[in-house]
Amino acid sequence: MAELLIFSLVLPLLFGLAFLFQSFLSKQEPTTLPLPQGNMGWPLCGETLAFLKPHRSNSIGPFLQDHCLRYGRVFKSHLFGSPAIVSCDYDLNMFILQNEDKLFQVSYPKAIHGILGNLSLIIVSGELHKRLRNIAVSFITTSKSTPSFLHFVEKLSISMMVSWKHHKEITFFKDIKRFTLKVMVKHLLSIEPEEPLALKILQDFETYMRGFVSLPIYIPGTAYANAVKARASLSSTVREIIKGKEKQDDGFTRGDFLDVILSKRSLKDEEIVSIVLDIMLGGYETTATLLALIVYFLGHAPNVFEKLKEEHEAIRKRKEDGELLNWEDYEQMEFTNKVIYEAMRCGNVVKFVHRRALQDVQYKGYFIPAGWKVLPVFTGIHLDPSLHDNPTEFNPWRWNDKAMYKKVMPFGGGPRLCPGPELAKVEISFFIHHLVLNYRLKLKADDFPLAYPYVEFLRGLPLEVELIGVL
Repeated sequence: MAELLIFSLVLPLLFGLAFLFQSFLSKQEPTTLPLPQGNMGWPLCGETLAFLKPHRSNSIGPFLQDHCLRYGRVFKSHLFGSPAIVSCDYDLNMFILQNEDKLFQVSYPKAIHGILGNLSLIIVSGELHKRLRNIAVSFITTSKSTPSFLHFVEKLSISMMVSWKHHKEITFFKDIKRFTLKVMVKHLLSIEPEEPLALKILQDFETYMRGFVSLPIYIPGTAYANAVKARASLSSTVREIIKGKEKQDDGFTRGDFLDVILSKRSLKDEEIVSIVLDIMLGGYETTATLLALIVYFLGHAPNVFEKLKEEHEAIRKRKEDGELLNWEDYEQMEFTNKVIYEAMRCGNVVKFVHRRALQDVQYKGYFIPAGWKVLPVFTGIHLDPSLHDNPTEFNPWRWNDKAMYKKVMPFGGGPRLCPGPELAKVEISFFIHHLVLNYRLKLKADDFPLAYPYVEFLRGLPLEVELIGVL
């Protein structure tokens, strides 16, 4: 999920410096070529500011709405310092994602490299990306259903519910971010949530995240400069943990992500550090955002909340007093799974991703020139009325139709398909189990998810909470 998160964290000002090196002539394409219709906008900056203007994440926003009406679901523009093709067409988007490193390649503003590092899964391509991704997939596949992971997630969920007992109001988005980061720190590094090192990592990550939403100029004291330093601090922390593990004589038996990698020793230290931070970032921010979206939509859909509660009450009745949830219980959470998918479709944790055409491409009558930026827009697919009835309505029952799974792309596609969705869904499902059984929720303020293009709640999603269970 790390790749999807980083794609969504690109801000308008990230392309500012790049404009100085872009030739205005680069957008003057031959008029005889069958390019999609569109508007190249202003010199240098093109239409980027309008494209990235914040809007509700459960809408396509005024820019896409206007351009799709004017030019169709595929159109040309000038974005992020480059001539670009924007696609809200499902088939074209899948074609782009499935032809990674053949016809198209991942493409990021240079400033993002300063925060992620040059070995990030988000940036690397080809065989190196394949090798790093395979390691992440292997660990996630084998660990997602282990009792140790499941029990830790459940106990941490219960702990958070207990912490709310004497509160009438909570700031859910802030709390849930701390929850998901604690899960990642434990699962990847075997660090207990109450350890001082866990607090340091949390503080560094909060600084790190603020850098993604800042002007990318390295001046001491700025959010961007602080984020680069926070990334260096996180890297140093992981390296120290690696050194400590290498001195152990227990054969790396604790079973966290680092133990698995070190036991095989197929990666260099800098590659290990990078992949750990990528997975931690994706598992922390993306999972927290999705949980916040679910709670937001549930606050507006009491019928869905009640259906969820029925499903989880049935699961609880099958358990002995004090018995923890297991993988078989997770597999019984069918409606919960539909709620998760519908929140991804409606809420759009990621609005779009960045690609670049490696060569001239023709597809279904569209011409994409070599070197042009290509932006597959997921929001355009998820809220397409030709694919989904009443697309802005939060309706988990629509997922009773199995064909729905072929009409969305919340985890991307092709070789960069998100490696960790099942891990995140288990974590979310266990948290929801205890949430709906123990609390009645009410949205406190007129807060809603905004696409920046990453998803944010300006007020932190304040909730009134009323304890109804026994904790």
